[in-house]
Amino acid sequence: MSNTHTIKATHTAIKTYHAALQTYAAFHADHEGATETAFSRLLADTSSRIGWTLIPKQSMKVEGKKIIPDGTLRDLFLVRGYWEAKDTHDQLEAEIKKKIAKKYPLANTIFEDTQSAILYQKGRTPRKFNLTDPQEVADLLNEFYNYAEPDIQGFEEAVKEFKERVPELAEGMNEKIKEAHEKNKKFQAAFDGFYGLCQTALNPNIRREAVDEMLVQHLLTERLFRTIFHDDEFTRRNVIASEVETVINALVSKSFSRGDFLAHSTKAGSVRVLSAITLER
Repeated sequence: MSNTHTIKATHTAIKTYHAALQTYAAFHADHEGATETAFSRLLADTSSRIGWTLIPKQSMKVEGKKIIPDGTLRDLFLVRGYWEAKDTHDQLEAEIKKKIAKKYPLANTIFEDTQSAILYQKGRTPRKFNLTDPQEVADLLNEFYNYAEPDIQGFEEAVKEFKERVPELAEGMNEKIKEAHEKNKKFQAAFDGFYGLCQTALNPNIRREAVDEMLVQHLLTERLFRTIFHDDEFTRRNVIASEVETVINALVSKSFSRGDFLAHSTKAGSVRVLSAITLER
């Protein structure tokens, strides 16, 4: 389960948000390009305290078409929510309908025009908030930050349990690599080539033990990412990742099976994790 995050109405970021809007109003700067910066800063300041990052104007493709939410919020692994800004000259509900028609995500999304905000969350009735009221701003942020889709919640729980088992799994994997260094000629050749690549691309003084550790980390995590994110291009994103997989394939070709290794290491209560984090191809 995710931790509950609470932002109070007296939070400095909320006071700063309202002060910025007052300053813009004094200069009659009520267009979206100006006012959206106030809410952007509010999100940036409050999301960072829970480990989220606001990424402005990040494009994404939906059904082959590009859309650009004003803000995408994510943690280390996952996109957690979206933000879309409008100005007070727009009819917020009408603008939301236009965005919905363009397939903007609604799983956890804030639409706002500095006066009001409407929060869409999957499986819930959209809720409206009065952004001129500090308490309602706090309520909006708390509901936004504390929401987790069931799939995300399951992912977080799986990662937590998986991390608890990492030392045990890593120890066993180190033994397999040590044995392969001594007996597996295919692995030895692949490792030597990869080690040379690491010296060229990363550090000419890199230790062989450090490369072994890289292999361990890759083996224990890449299938987690590929399974959760359904991303078959994970290991093709750069030359290092691709070559790590080449060495891993050489390691497991004769020494052991990835799936068997994890299955034999399973503790009571971890069956669900291993079914969610399948390391077999």
